[in-house]
Amino acid sequence: MTDWIGILKEQTANGDEMSREVPTMLANPDISETQVKTLFAALEKQADFAEKLRLALEKFGHDFPIIKAAERLEERYADLAASVAEKLKAMRK
Repeated sequence: MTDWIGILKEQTANGDEMSREVPTMLANPDISETQVKTLFAALEKQADFAEKLRLALEKFGHDFPIIKAAERLEERYADLAASVAEKLKAMRK
């Protein structure tokens, strides 16, 4: 049986780390457009995974606080991806 709670905990820890690292990466004046694109793609992939995780948690009837934690994780990755998209947009001007 899949340990959905364990996966959520692991992904939340990864999300916490990304929340600290992404702003630092974006603030680096030497970051290239290619690096920003790669970061955006990775964050989009994580947001998609978090959505699938949330859906699995809902499907298997986990409690509301667990579902809410998965929603927050999904939102975190979407917000990070949006900040990276803004950086990319600014770089292209």
